[in-house]
Amino acid sequence: MQPVVPRYLVAFHPKRVSHHFVDVLVIGGGIAGLRATMGIDPRLSTLVVTKDKLQESNSAYAQGGIAGVLGADDKFENHVEDTLVAGAGLCDREVVEMVVREAPEHIRQLIEWGTSFDKLEGELLLGREGGHSHNRIVHALGDATGQEIMRAMIARARDVLRAQFWQNTFTIDLLTSDDRCRGALVWNERHGKTFVWAKQTILATGGAGQIFRETTNPPVATGDGHAAAYRAGAELADMEFMQFHPTVLYIAGSSRSLISEAVRGEGAILVNVLGHRFMPDYDPRAELAPRDVVSQAIADQMEKTKHSCVYLDLSHLDAETMRARFPGIAQRCREFGLDIAVDRIPVRPGAHYMIGGVKVDHDGRTTLDGLFAAGEVTSSGLHGANRLASNSLLEGLVFGARAGDAASAAALEMPDSFEAIPLENQPIAHATEHLDLQDVRNALKSLVWRAAGVRRDGEGLRSAAKSIEQWQRFALAQQFPDPAGWELQNMLTVARVLIGAALRREESRGVHLRSDFPEQDDVHWKVRLGDRRLT
Repeated sequence: MQPVVPRYLVAFHPKRVSHHFVDVLVIGGGIAGLRATMGIDPRLSTLVVTKDKLQESNSAYAQGGIAGVLGADDKFENHVEDTLVAGAGLCDREVVEMVVREAPEHIRQLIEWGTSFDKLEGELLLGREGGHSHNRIVHALGDATGQEIMRAMIARARDVLRAQFWQNTFTIDLLTSDDRCRGALVWNERHGKTFVWAKQTILATGGAGQIFRETTNPPVATGDGHAAAYRAGAELADMEFMQFHPTVLYIAGSSRSLISEAVRGEGAILVNVLGHRFMPDYDPRAELAPRDVVSQAIADQMEKTKHSCVYLDLSHLDAETMRARFPGIAQRCREFGLDIAVDRIPVRPGAHYMIGGVKVDHDGRTTLDGLFAAGEVTSSGLHGANRLASNSLLEGLVFGARAGDAASAAALEMPDSFEAIPLENQPIAHATEHLDLQDVRNALKSLVWRAAGVRRDGEGLRSAAKSIEQWQRFALAQQFPDPAGWELQNMLTVARVLIGAALRREESRGVHLRSDFPEQDDVHWKVRLGDRRLT
């Protein structure tokens, strides 16, 4: 029997908590949250709450770029087909077509807002990444696309829209009453707990890569939005599908750094420790196969050679071109004495993008009234069982805009009300046992990586589920005073949901590789699995 997941992580009483009223609350300041903010009618009051500073999000760390049909030789149908093929039969075709057709206009809009994409002879420089049949990836500053996009969007949100931001503010839980989202309970060091009451709430909290030991995600990506939505009763879907990026810089003892797929798009090859180029042995697309194929091939090579990594080789490419094209990656490798144009770069897979999340419709509506969501925290049907490279920033733009528009329209129809709902929460227990948060966190990350990494099997998943449930029994009953504890509780909750979904899907599809069920089974499993907590 699974342990009880509390409805709220902390005790509170409305007479002892500050109250703040807004029309629209946006939780998260990445590309999806900012784009949603830009879609809200200026007649409405909007508050954007970010867990860290605005610049700290998965969006800002994105290297590769944004996919869009911009080349004369490309067509919408090509981009749609590439997305569907990568998604291994689980994409929602309507969603794919909608996002692909809206992509060029969103890219042009970013340019109007001041984003400086890389150009060649006055035209946008279009790159190619794994799974794409045409050159259609726009990028900025070589390998710092997310950073440049976020710079332009933050400037517009602050200087033009005059949006209100609460940075370094942790969202503990969504507030619900009568099966409707009413806002959120947030916390920061200066003011403590605050009820933010909102007519409409937009969740854009990003991913959950930190539940894995090996990940490209920044420290903030602890699945807080996934967990809060789950506790509030919103449906999650596709939680078994975590995408692993094939090429993460592997230097023992150092933090992991992403080596963009665009490097392979420019011609880099993968070799094992013996110097053998192995990708043609697995797929005719070789290094440009979709990420699930490449990650699984690398894992296989590491096992066969008994070596901790494989290597990216750019030595056959023009040295100056490569250093100029990937300045950030070149600098990061130089810190470890590696010259990307000469030395083989040690890489291995790492958890990169959470495909599963809060289930949304075409306008970002969740199954919980009053709650919208956009970006990596969602399951929109765009990615299916494996995300096509550079479709993620695009998803954040399209669904951020749609969620912002829809939430704005809904809020405009609602009259002002400045009355706090008499919500009260008492914890189910108050454990006093000392808990070493970092120790449990490290153990959880290692366990999830072993049991639910690139390769999975039923025995490992069942054992992991038991361990996580044991940790949940004492950790979820604790009353923690700050984000370190709440993050751990959220990570345990999301990890258990992911493990459960991975156990239920008894087949291999896309990023989900079950060694005990190695075949794709369209007869029984061509369906998206949902998970909803009953509250």
